[in-house]
Amino acid sequence: MSRRCELTAKGPLVGHKVSHSNIKTKRRFLPNLCNVTFISDALGRNVRLRVSTNAIKSVDHRGGLDAFLIKAKADVLSPRALELKRAIEKKLPKVEFVKKAAKASWV
Repeated sequence: MSRRCELTAKGPLVGHKVSHSNIKTKRRFLPNLCNVTFISDALGRNVRLRVSTNAIKSVDHRGGLDAFLIKAKADVLSPRALELKRAIEKKLPKVEFVKKAAKASWV
């Protein structure tokens, strides 16, 4: 299993561990990944994903998994999350997009 977030594509970074004597040694900074069960209202089921804690906060901020996946770019998502995004877009009515256009006209 790769150490990569399925929603935000955060992965390991490389840097140096610096000792007190300033000796630099290579090290990896791993993302803080958690196995989380999200509830999809559009699909009517639970979805288990391996995501970073930052992604959990982003999903809550955007108003749930469905809203997060609709706004997410396809090149960032994992293949499994991309399948979920397509399934959610099929289930949701086109009224959602009309509401967004109506809000934009008021501004």
